[in-house]
Amino acid sequence: MRYPIEMKTILLGILVTVSSICFGQTGGINSFAFLDLTYNARSAGLGGDFISVLDNDVNMGIANPSLLNTTMHKDISFSSSLLPGGLNHGMLGYGFDVKQLESTMAGYIKYISYGTFERTAVNGVSEGTFSPFEMIAGAAIGKQVNKRISLGANLNFLYSQLETYSSLGASVDFAATYRLEEHDFLVTMLAKNIGYQFKGYTKGNRAPLPVEVQLAASYKVKHAPFRLTVLAHHLNQWDLTYNDPTAQPTVDPLTGDSIPVQRAGWFEKLGRHFTYQLEILAGKNIDLRIGFDYNRRKELALEQRPGIAGFSFGVGLHFTKFRLDYGFTAYSAAGYGNMITLSTNLSKWRK
Repeated sequence: MRYPIEMKTILLGILVTVSSICFGQTGGINSFAFLDLTYNARSAGLGGDFISVLDNDVNMGIANPSLLNTTMHKDISFSSSLLPGGLNHGMLGYGFDVKQLESTMAGYIKYISYGTFERTAVNGVSEGTFSPFEMIAGAAIGKQVNKRISLGANLNFLYSQLETYSSLGASVDFAATYRLEEHDFLVTMLAKNIGYQFKGYTKGNRAPLPVEVQLAASYKVKHAPFRLTVLAHHLNQWDLTYNDPTAQPTVDPLTGDSIPVQRAGWFEKLGRHFTYQLEILAGKNIDLRIGFDYNRRKELALEQRPGIAGFSFGVGLHFTKFRLDYGFTAYSAAGYGNMITLSTNLSKWRK
């Protein structure tokens, strides 16, 4: 298939963007890690990051602002996770057209509640309770440049309150999408969490945000109810594996040969960057979903009981006036995640 010149322009822009922020980030050194949580059930059922379908779901426009379009006007959505221990996170989002800018925008609030904790003194005496809380207040804008290309950006204000410690910051996301509607093919790029921690939890201490570049492509199989998506994540960090700094070579008791510490090879490092996603459009009113994140499986699966770690499943039900989505994420045999999203378009409720 031969693509027009716009495709080459988009790919060049992707390469320039990736190279401009191509520095590694590793877990444990970033602030505002909650930026990387999944905030809608549709994405939760497809591996966590789902950014490559252009339809009327405002959650897709918030996750990837270049997907915002006029069909999301007056679309409102609420998502909530179902987690043990009193933990909960979710999002409220609303989309609307801005005719003066010939664009579509969305406003949203994302929240994370960690439940109630007991505060104690150094001698163990109770001093009451506290409830940690974090949130993101943001706005997104997307614009259709021409028939095939759309661009978008998010602006996020970040707040974290952990006992008596608090932190403030801001971040932006930039996205571009190229779509061949006649072939049901879409490719998109998202550079997210580019920002700054204005106020650290303690004076003089700031940490970088979890910057990440993603590239995804989706294809709706012609004459079949399948939409296939491949997502490449963390393109600004090549090696996603963990190397234990305390690991030492061992000695083979039979031969006496030294056995070096095992390290991930080139193909292992490459494979960790991909998430595979499948939507089954089972009917006009139901969608079935499955996702697989290889890196999540390798990082979280229990060695003796890997089970379905790294897999996720979901379902979407479309009713006359609202949509209900459910997503199930298998982190490991030790823990699972559940999320529900309820969406509707306010124009459908007019008498």
